[in-house]
Amino acid sequence: MTTLLPRLRAATTSLGLLTAAAQGSASAETPAATPVQAPVQAPVQAPAATAYPAAANGDVTTVNGYTLSRWAEDWRAMRDPAKRDDPLDRLKYLPIAAEGDVYLTLSGELRLRVNETTNPNLRETPAQRQDITRIVAGADLHVGPHLRVYGELAHGSISGLNLGVPAATLRNDLVLQQAFVEANEEIGGIAIGARYGRQEFTDGPNLLVSQRDNNTIRYTLNGLRVWARGARVRADLFDFKPTAYGDLGAEDDISDPARRFSGITMGFALPNTWLGGSKLYVDPFFWRRRNNVGAWGGRIGPATRYYAGARLWGDAGPLNIDWSVNHQYGQYLDQSIDAWQAFIAQTYRIGKGKDAPRIGVHLDYASGGGGYGDGKLRDSYAPFGNNIYFSYQLSLTPSNLVAIAPNISVSPFRKARLSAEYLMAWRDSVYDAVYRANGQPFAGTQNGRARKIADVTRLQLVWAISPRVSLTGRYEHLAAGPALTDAGYRSSDFLAGWVSFRF
Repeated sequence: MTTLLPRLRAATTSLGLLTAAAQGSASAETPAATPVQAPVQAPVQAPAATAYPAAANGDVTTVNGYTLSRWAEDWRAMRDPAKRDDPLDRLKYLPIAAEGDVYLTLSGELRLRVNETTNPNLRETPAQRQDITRIVAGADLHVGPHLRVYGELAHGSISGLNLGVPAATLRNDLVLQQAFVEANEEIGGIAIGARYGRQEFTDGPNLLVSQRDNNTIRYTLNGLRVWARGARVRADLFDFKPTAYGDLGAEDDISDPARRFSGITMGFALPNTWLGGSKLYVDPFFWRRRNNVGAWGGRIGPATRYYAGARLWGDAGPLNIDWSVNHQYGQYLDQSIDAWQAFIAQTYRIGKGKDAPRIGVHLDYASGGGGYGDGKLRDSYAPFGNNIYFSYQLSLTPSNLVAIAPNISVSPFRKARLSAEYLMAWRDSVYDAVYRANGQPFAGTQNGRARKIADVTRLQLVWAISPRVSLTGRYEHLAAGPALTDAGYRSSDFLAGWVSFRF
């Protein structure tokens, strides 16, 4: 990818010029109260979609709505002036050619967040406060129905108390967060496509691969992804290197030469008639992760880890399930890898409406052992999964972990969702450490023999004030168990709140 960045900078410069021109056109737009005729005389066409269900295609494509990966949004409906509610809607479809099939979609986000943590890093130290700002701007250029160029810049800043040394994913002046070229075509009823460049990748179980939206700067990778999607079957192949972020400007964000992630994810849409009516999917996957600087037990060396697994997920009436299992094998230094993970999550909707209460439980197993050189390496590892799933303050991860977490969610008022969870966590192997979300051990925990790690009480409230504005609040109390306290670690409280605006 060493030759990629100059090309991406050139593409970003072109996008910037197009964006400026488009914004100038938008600023001269007649007020929304007076509808403006589209420059195209042909009837507005419905957004195109692949035959495979969009919600399960590996991109989670959204039509006329917002999603985490902004390039997965389809705003062609805004070609019709009657569909626009305000001037910002105009920015979602800015025609460049008279025919209307060359157009630009602009997107942006502003997130203002505050985190307060007692006993940060579970040590008895003064509380930490983080005041965090995220600013993201994106441009999606469509050149006809088969070619697009996407670019996204991001800025992250942080201030507060007892910050230590903030990571580059928290403090970063300017990041070229995503920049790629995509081409697609339909051949014989099969939608095929390729995407090359810096991009987010979430095609798999959320606990293994995610954008890590909790971070200020999101997790991205560099390389090639290709796919083929039919009516009931799909396949995605990829070969990536993760982005190694600096903390200054876009010049110091590089494709990490020490790590590589590649493989295939498939998908099968099960018959909708099963279980009296359902939307269920089976996604087998086979991946390889290579890391020249893998670290376990204070040792650093090359590691090659293979993932063979499958995910069953979707809705069956009021029941929502997300079950996955994978076996990990390979080599780390002089150790053979032999690890397992199983994530079994389900919720049940009590009532028929979208706002009906839900009760659920997730059961999680991540094998452990051998992290300090004892025989096989049985510690499982998630490549870049959802790092807040077990702990909002990033104190737990699916390595050497057994957890059970009953939960409930209700809608206390319109467009709001309140979730509560009580998670109980133990070690799988008492001869190995307790691990944090960044994969690092809590030093000294490998020497104790207690199994109980912690009990974690969590609350989250999300209020979607409007499609563009949301408020989120989180609270967590982590009651440290003997696996932590025997090594000198303490309990901790975490409180966070933020407002997010996007267009």
